[in-house]
Amino acid sequence: MDPDKIFNLRALHAGDILAGALIGLAVWFFVRYLIFGFFTVDQNERAVISSFGRAQRLREGVSTADSAVGVSLREDEKERYDYPQLRVIPPGGPYFKWPWQRVHKVTIATQTVNLAWDPEDRNANSGGTILEAVTKDQLNVGLTGQLRWRVSEENLYAYIFGVKQPIVHMMGFFISILRQRIANFEAPAKAAEAGDPAASSVQGISINDLRKNLRSLNEIMDQECAAASARYGVVLDASLITSIDPPPDVESALAAINTAHNQVSSDISLAQASADQKIVQSRRAVEIETLNAQAEVEPLVAMADQLSALKASGPDALGFYQRNVRLALFGKAERVIVEVKS
Repeated sequence: MDPDKIFNLRALHAGDILAGALIGLAVWFFVRYLIFGFFTVDQNERAVISSFGRAQRLREGVSTADSAVGVSLREDEKERYDYPQLRVIPPGGPYFKWPWQRVHKVTIATQTVNLAWDPEDRNANSGGTILEAVTKDQLNVGLTGQLRWRVSEENLYAYIFGVKQPIVHMMGFFISILRQRIANFEAPAKAAEAGDPAASSVQGISINDLRKNLRSLNEIMDQECAAASARYGVVLDASLITSIDPPPDVESALAAINTAHNQVSSDISLAQASADQKIVQSRRAVEIETLNAQAEVEPLVAMADQLSALKASGPDALGFYQRNVRLALFGKAERVIVEVKS
């Protein structure tokens, strides 16, 4: 066969292969990036699109410090946690993205974790069941409870791009504040202000103060952790500390102290009730005697007023009044003894 023909056939075959490859590449590109470039967002999700690694901004120059999220930050923190506001894609679709764009989806559903959960080490804190803390009187206590959190829709940049492991930072932030609060917690001196010496005698025992003020401690933690949304893009909905337990060897001593305190409080309450009852009875007796005295004085006052009126009506009026009174008494008497002047 002629070599030129063979070369032409090979060239034609190579051209067909190249054309087929180009057509296949075009079909793959069309299917991969145009047809599959559409996406949807679920109801419990929010999405952010980035182009060449840069997320789409809501408006240039608008940051976390300018939003409601940044209110909880201190002045020295606003510069450190100054994240841009992103354009958030709401639930729905289908939406379209170009090949050079990437979709970042996050769930905003509220999640619940154990208070002692460690995202980096599952064996920490007794297998994620008990969180240890030290009180102001150097008592090592164990905390149990739950923590509710969700991703902040107003600060998705911090959660997706700003912090590498936002959940780890969030848990560390919460636990550090909790331990600091427990180490310095002081109950309000309501019992001392009310003059209750029995209650004030046990005030200052940190474990008792913490157990009696769990609600206040939870409220304090909610206020202190409000900055987590601006820091890490995570909203702490609520912290529910359910129990605070001391070591077993201290529990019996605390039980004895609380039992003695309850007994003293009971005795004081009974004494106060008895004293209050006697005071009420004394006040009632004084009121009764006062009313009796008033009842005896009223007729005398009325009679004095009547005699004064009779005397004012004429000089002989009192004489006639005395005569009429004597006649009335004589009419009722069975025997009368009359003194005769000699």
